[in-house]
Amino acid sequence: MGRARGNALNRALDIAVAGTSLVLASPLLACAALAIRLEDGGSVLYRQTRVGKNGADFELFKLRTMVVGAEQLGAGYAVDQGDPRITRVGRILRQLSLDELPQFWNVVRGDMSVIGPRPTLRYQVEQYDQRQRHRLDVRPGITGWAQIHGRTRLSWADRIELDLWYVAHRSPAVDAKILLRTPRALFGGTYKGETGGWKPS
Repeated sequence: MGRARGNALNRALDIAVAGTSLVLASPLLACAALAIRLEDGGSVLYRQTRVGKNGADFELFKLRTMVVGAEQLGAGYAVDQGDPRITRVGRILRQLSLDELPQFWNVVRGDMSVIGPRPTLRYQVEQYDQRQRHRLDVRPGITGWAQIHGRTRLSWADRIELDLWYVAHRSPAVDAKILLRTPRALFGGTYKGETGGWKPS
């Protein structure tokens, strides 16, 4: 009963935070959408299948920051600073982390939480060992323990360990610490964002 009540409260807080964030960010989203369309006429949103809680697939939303069809060009899913596939508008959006704003809609839909491990790709999850699969015990998040401890500067192994620590120790106090430290972490940009520094074995 206590766990169910806690989950219901967390869900209510997620919806409140995500809904408020979408309303407050709507002018920024409108300006970003216009800039993306004016630059190359392509789609505003980028959609990609990610893995969520308990290994379920869901469609993640981002503002498009790369040329159309970027996954079939160059380094594929890997993205580094200076990648020629990143558009001029995309560089600004990534640097300010504005490309992540549509994920608040994923939170409203129930695919994600405000706080949790970042959602990853199916081919990455397929290489998790049994212990690492506990990373999928909670909803993925927009921000999380790994994001405030180095974000994409961390190796993939370090990020997984931080995420596993969060899954085992999550609490209102830990979540509050993450939220307080997230604004500072945001301005590190989102390079390597598609794979999180992943290097397949």
